[in-house]
Amino acid sequence: MTVQSDRRFPIGLTVATAISLAILCGLGAWQMQRLAWKQDLLTRIAALQGAAATPWTPKSAEFTRVTLTCPGLAKAPFVQLYAIRDGKAGERIISACPTPQGTVLIDRGFVADTISARPPVDAADRTPVAVIGVLRAGDARSFVTPPDQPQKGQFFARDAAAIGAGLNVSNPAPLFLMAETSTNPEWAALEPAPLPAEISNRHLEYALTWFGLAATLACVYAAMLWRRRRD
Repeated sequence: MTVQSDRRFPIGLTVATAISLAILCGLGAWQMQRLAWKQDLLTRIAALQGAAATPWTPKSAEFTRVTLTCPGLAKAPFVQLYAIRDGKAGERIISACPTPQGTVLIDRGFVADTISARPPVDAADRTPVAVIGVLRAGDARSFVTPPDQPQKGQFFARDAAAIGAGLNVSNPAPLFLMAETSTNPEWAALEPAPLPAEISNRHLEYALTWFGLAATLACVYAAMLWRRRRD
């Protein structure tokens, strides 16, 4: 019996390779998009460093430094937003600041999970608190974001509408005011944290990695086809 080599075109392997290449190139392209976004973010943060604070208005843009006076903010009711800062898990304390032009959600700062105490709450207190901070947009939810627990005042996404509802506020301003100045100077556990402590930018490295894997896979596939044809 004569044994013949199988010279049929490897359709299954070709389809698998094409799918893998599409995924790898897609991941590389996504990282390039993230790179552009991160570079824009870093540019705006750099411009923010020396910017003077201006009074808040409903037209104030993201990544601007503003001032706002809030009645009773030091003892205002709050909800908690899960966060990680400097490698530590904790909560961000968020309260509502009513103004004649609308309600602004104030991110008063970060409290580490190792601290069980929280700022005092007295809804009757109307002592004005002047806040200087940075306006930031909310965060998009993803499939890994846990569901909020509004009945417990616990949130996992910086969603203005959801957090506003948790504070009994309708139609809050879309941008959060991330406090740079302390709303509770007597309570050091509450750390004003308007911006991430460190912002890494390795997206180009990640993109080159995905594109490099795609190129390697294409070379291996081409070498396999060449060897089959030679044999």
